Amino acid sequence: MKKLNDEEKNITEKSSEKSPKLVEETDFYFENGLMVLTAHFLKKRGYCCGNGCRHCPYTIIDNEQLQ
Repeated sequence: MKKLNDEEKNITEKSSEKSPKLVEETDFYFENGLMVLTAHFLKKRGYCCGNGCRHCPYTIIDNEQLQ
């Protein structure tokens, strides 16, 4: 495994500081070993990814517009 140099460490630290922290049971839960995103998280994210998420708060019409 490659060791990060100082510049790479700074980039990694800065990007992780900007990443929102997910809260279990609010943003996601585990079912049969898989992470399931909640409608709360998906709505907060602000867009539909088009993958047919179980709790997608966006309508089918919105999903069809992605294609």
